[in-house]
Amino acid sequence: MNNQPSRIILASSSPRRKYLLTELGLSFTVDPSCVDESAIPYENERQFAIQAAMAKATEVAARYTKGALVIGADTIVCLDGQILGKPRDLDEACSMLLRLRNRSHIVITGVAVAEAGTGNVLLDAEKTEVIFKRFRQKTLEQYLKTGDSMDKAGAYGIQGAGERLIHHIKGDYFNVMGLPLQRLLQLLSSVMDVAPHLAQIGKMRRPF
Repeated sequence: MNNQPSRIILASSSPRRKYLLTELGLSFTVDPSCVDESAIPYENERQFAIQAAMAKATEVAARYTKGALVIGADTIVCLDGQILGKPRDLDEACSMLLRLRNRSHIVITGVAVAEAGTGNVLLDAEKTEVIFKRFRQKTLEQYLKTGDSMDKAGAYGIQGAGERLIHHIKGDYFNVMGLPLQRLLQLLSSVMDVAPHLAQIGKMRRPF
């Protein structure tokens, strides 16, 4: 990978990832992956996140000609050796958040940059520790009513209303949002000038 990409594609429909790439000032299009994550084999949490990101990026890259770059990402929430995915309903969301309350857990995002037409893929992952507050039942109920839990791993988002659940974090804030920007730009630096985009990170809001 040593040529400037003709186009950048995000292999995700996540509004948070679209927001983050837009804030970076990157020009991109969206083409979500159809990968079934449940079929991905893995030995540990980090490997799963990376394998899932690679599967998404390469599946979408196969639709394009040489020169296009595809960004794939997969974010997981890990607690007690278990991966907490997206809740199936509000009851499961409530159960997940009660498990996370007043405890520390790990958020891992795998990132993949695939070059269409070549089979070249760059891979990495970011890990952030998130510590939840001992929030009250009323706070939990109010958050569940927002509906914010239903499309997020671990049943919460760090941005918006989800901020009320979190005491502090250790690591990359944007990783918990779903895309570790510093890590992504390190991968993209192989194919493009990322200096202007690196400068944008410092201007973006991080409440933790």
